Amino acid sequence: MKFLIVALFAAAATVVPAGAAAAVSTLEHTTPRTLAEGLTAPLSLTVTYDKYVLVSQNFSGLLSRVNDDGSTTALYQGEQGWSVGGVETRHGTRYFVENAGAGEGDPAALKGYLKSLDPEGEVHTLADLANHERDKNPDGAQHYGFGPDVPDSCLAEWPAFPPARYQGGLDSNPYAVAIRGDKAYIADAGANAILEVDLESGDVDTLAVLPPRPAVIPAGTRIPVDMAGTTVEVPACVVGHEYAFEPVPTDLEFGPDGRLYVTSLPGGPEDPSLGARGAIFRVNPSTGSTKVWAEGILSPTGLAIADDGDVYVASLFGNEIIEFDASSRHRSQFLAIDGPAAVEIRGNSLYATAGFSFADPTQGSVIKIGL
Repeated sequence: MKFLIVALFAAAATVVPAGAAAAVSTLEHTTPRTLAEGLTAPLSLTVTYDKYVLVSQNFSGLLSRVNDDGSTTALYQGEQGWSVGGVETRHGTRYFVENAGAGEGDPAALKGYLKSLDPEGEVHTLADLANHERDKNPDGAQHYGFGPDVPDSCLAEWPAFPPARYQGGLDSNPYAVAIRGDKAYIADAGANAILEVDLESGDVDTLAVLPPRPAVIPAGTRIPVDMAGTTVEVPACVVGHEYAFEPVPTDLEFGPDGRLYVTSLPGGPEDPSLGARGAIFRVNPSTGSTKVWAEGILSPTGLAIADDGDVYVASLFGNEIIEFDASSRHRSQFLAIDGPAAVEIRGNSLYATAGFSFADPTQGSVIKIGL
């Protein structure tokens, strides 16, 4: 399992307190309204042209529609133990990803699919994303961990997990979907890649592999080594050296310039111990060329782009939604709210999920805010 996931658990226990989902601070021009509450890990959402909100309750394997009275209607229920997310909609068809991957070390058990739910309620499997990971392992040639400047004698003191040096392993966690024409674009948080799916044939190609996200290890750094959040202090001999963390794509959306904008977790501690290291990448969908568009963001897990190109980002453990000016890339806080995981824009409104906490994942909500 990725260092990222362990770090998320450790960070969540200290950064996002349970029961704090209702805490909201607004700017003068925003008036948040709660559309639904009591959702289990709502990590993605979309808004249809007729203003219906569709939200994934990832940990419950549910794809739900939010009703006007605040209740939800289940549109799809996955198998027990499966996660549903990445919801997107086009012309009445709902697209989503579903996975039950076992993580690195068990390639045969990886399971991840792109699916659709048509207007008649029929579910179709469009592509096998985990199979693409097994066949191609997009980041398999990419090196993570410490470079050759750190001697092996020093790394003998480094814990077994996370690895001191390694290359991209077999891991698939499809997390977000964007649709353009007859193609679907997938942010695979396990593969560290952006995948392109032909919606007619189901063929899967790798559009881009995000580059590693290095960080200099400061003195006194403690790293989580298990799912319980147990930490150990790093050996003194690695202090001042770079550790190349995995780039973990979490959301993607087309901007008015025709480019894909992709949020990325830094693949390591999500608390501020190594700084706010999340980023937004800008990807050319024709060539796959990738550049950093903005960085210094704490745990960016969702983004939305307005018609003027301004970018809104959910900073999950930063407890805020950030607005980036399209021209200057100047950043400002749009909304302070606990545990925002996903954002979407429809018309003059921004929709977001909030209240995410590992300590109590059943207290998620959907809110609507005027732009």
